[in-house]
Amino acid sequence: MQLRHVKIKGTGKYLPEREISDAELDLVLGTPAGWVNKITGVGVRHYAGEGETASMMGAKAAEAALADAGLSFEDIDCLVCTSGTKEQPLPSTAVFIQQAMGQADSGVPAFDIDATCLSFLVGLDVMSYMVEAGRYRNVLLVATEIASAGLNWEDKESSALFGDGAAAVVIGPAEAGDTSGILHASLKTYSSGARYSEIAGGGTRLHAQKYTAENAVPYLFHMDGQAIFRKASKLLPDFISEMLTATGNQMSDFRLVIPHQGSAMAMRLLRKKLGIAEDRFLDNTAGHGNTIAASIPMGLHEAIGQGRITRGDRIMLIGTAAGLSLGGMIIDY
Repeated sequence: MQLRHVKIKGTGKYLPEREISDAELDLVLGTPAGWVNKITGVGVRHYAGEGETASMMGAKAAEAALADAGLSFEDIDCLVCTSGTKEQPLPSTAVFIQQAMGQADSGVPAFDIDATCLSFLVGLDVMSYMVEAGRYRNVLLVATEIASAGLNWEDKESSALFGDGAAAVVIGPAEAGDTSGILHASLKTYSSGARYSEIAGGGTRLHAQKYTAENAVPYLFHMDGQAIFRKASKLLPDFISEMLTATGNQMSDFRLVIPHQGSAMAMRLLRKKLGIAEDRFLDNTAGHGNTIAASIPMGLHEAIGQGRITRGDRIMLIGTAAGLSLGGMIIDY
């Protein structure tokens, strides 16, 4: 166990105004009526519109999280953007979130932690140690994703799955007598699956200068969903078993399991494979789609708001990410 006396003080969420239904995507993709819903089970996802930048969305979610925590930005001494997409290559998105919050001259350190879909979980893991050590007191973690900007509409399955949105969490030290804490976290990467999910272009290997309309595909999102699912399904049972052994838990000890939200089909198969009771598994794919790194904190925010978890409840966060990586965390909320 890697106990940290750190508490989730507040959460917030922002969804773009524009809603895109499964039926609309059937028309865009040229698929038979009902195909998108059958493949994804999303129903409605949200796409960022004009003026809804990643930093603007992140700022809205961050302000909601601060309000939920009963804090102001003056109480924050570190801002970390934990997203799989970036507003621009340089500087970090966290800088623009700070600016969008009207705090451009605050001096509060702002930087990004990127582990694609597991960015929030990794950011929470890393920054909780900083809080435990006393380096920072209140840390604002923001996951803000605009997946729609990089979708390849020729890749029908992946382009139907994703949605845009942002979520934020404020963490700080647990006070004496608090039952809150982070018990354990694990991250494993199997780079044999590195090409299963990627945007190959835009970095130094295939720089943006090399982009042409005829050579656009490497600059768009690519995902082999079947390959990811096969590999993750093979690895996840042992991964989860190791976490349970490390903490002396059984799956029945968790009030709720909050996964990274893939397709509805993937969620159902994952729950059954891991032996998680349906009422203890959060699936909010419907209404959101796959919002990349925002999906786990968004699920956490909704679980709290719906009363599915209360203070002292033990929960598990789990997910997969491009890399291919597996991540998990056990928390006493």
